[in-house]
Parts: sequence; C-alpha cells; structure tokens
Amino acid sequence: MIRSMTAFASGERATPWGSLACELRSVNHRFLEIGTRLHDDLRPLEPMLRERVAARLSRGKLDLTLRLRMPEGEGALRVDPTRLRELSELALDLSSRFPGLHTEFAQLLQLPGVLQAPAADPAALQGEALALLDEVLDEFVASREREGAKLAAFIGERLDGIGTHVETLRELMPVIRDAQRQKLQARLADLSQPLEPGRLEQELVIWLQKLDVDEELDRLSAHVGEARRVLKLREAVGRRLDFLLQEFNREANTLGSKSVDARSSAAAVELKVLIDQIREQTQNIE
Repeated sequence: MIRSMTAFASGERATPWGSLACELRSVNHRFLEIGTRLHDDLRPLEPMLRERVAARLSRGKLDLTLRLRMPEGEGALRVDPTRLRELSELALDLSSRFPGLHTEFAQLLQLPGVLQAPAADPAALQGEALALLDEVLDEFVASREREGAKLAAFIGERLDGIGTHVETLRELMPVIRDAQRQKLQARLADLSQPLEPGRLEQELVIWLQKLDVDEELDRLSAHVGEARRVLKLREAVGRRLDFLLQEFNREANTLGSKSVDARSSAAAVELKVLIDQIREQTQNIE
C-alpha cells in the first residue's frame, strides 16, 4: 500500500510530572527532513527520537513536537524552609552589625536554593515520551496509508484511461496506415514522371515505417502493468513512480511526433494529460 507524505497525528499521556503531548505533521519533501520542538527535559532524547521516526518513514518534511504541561495546582514552586531560615538568620545578624543594611523578603526568594521546582525523573520521563511517540507514529503511518489509498485509487483510474487510449490507438493504426498509403499513392501518381513499381513500393514502406508506433504502444502497456505492480508494493514507491512517469512521457512524446492523423494526435494529447495528472499526485507519495 502506498503512503502519502502529507499527514498529521497527535496524542497525550498522563505522567507523574504532568500531561505529555506529542504531535507529528509532515508535507512533501524529496528526502526525510525532521524538525523537532522538545521540552527542555526531553532534549537529550532527540537523537533517539529521530532514529525512531527514520525507522518508520523514508520521505517528507516532518515536524515533531513534544510538550510537557504541568497540571494546575501541581508542579508549583516550593520554598525550602531550612534554606530560608538560614538566610533569614544571616540577614538578621548582618542587620545588627550594619544598621543601614535592609533585606527584602523578595530578595531572599531569588537566592539559589530557596525556591524549588519538583524535579522529573529523567529516565522515566524519557521512557514515557518514547512510548507516546510510538503510539503517535502508529496513527501517523496509518493516516499516511489512508491518504495513500486515495492516491492509489486516483492513479489507478488514470492508468485505466491510459490503457484505454493505447487500445484505441492499436485499433486505429491499421486504418490510419491504410489512409496514409492511399494518400501517398495519390501524390506519387500525380508526379510528372511516375516511379517504377519497385521504387514506389519501397517509398511506401519507408513512409509507413516512420508512422509505426507499435513499439511505443507496447511499451506504454508494459509501463501501465509495471505501475499497477508498484502500487501494490509494501514499501516507499514515490521515486520508482517518478522514474516510470519519465518513461510514460517519453513514449507519449514519440507518439505525438509520429502522428499524421487528428485522431492519433488527440490521443497523444490525452495521454500526456493523464500522465501529468499522475505526476502531480506522485509528488505526494512517499
């Protein structure tokens, strides 16, 4: 099943240190590019987070966000009474020795060690973050696959259209060649000096060979079959489809250059339209 490169997924998990939230979002990109926005306590985990994402995804510009929100009433700053008492006694002692010295309570609170925030267990918090990332990654990949299924259906319809035009051209070519033969014979018959029968036949063969598109039609049919096979692969197929579309376009251009009939010219144009539509959607495939 193919995957889209555009997706979004998020999740939350309650921890002893607050609510841990994870978001993943991505858009098209030629390669895998990961940007991170992490809570300070989770920054040491960044290399491992990148490895986990890279193990599941191969392309896309991806933003990974991990936030830690403290619940109201919890995680508030706490005063260390022992430290505060020591500083107060020191301030009183200094005030008796230096009458002009005044110490504000707010100033005491700013001194190191007086106010304390509850510390998180780094290992436990990082474990929670990795578990949450795995859950969000599962949903993220599933979202890419759901969107990929829509892209596969769209591309499949266009491949059907290409196949129909190829078969139509196969049926038309004998009629077109016969009409061109008659047209060339009529023109040669109008020459002031008619050609010998052998020479006439040789000129007809050379002319009709220039109109022969059987190889191009065969290759287009083969490319359609290969594209259908690629769409069923359980791996990243975006680059493979890009290459196939180059081959599709090459054959369609050759058909257009060899066309001498309005019907085959119109079919070549329609083929290029369908190929372009597939190309646009392929830009979003991992």
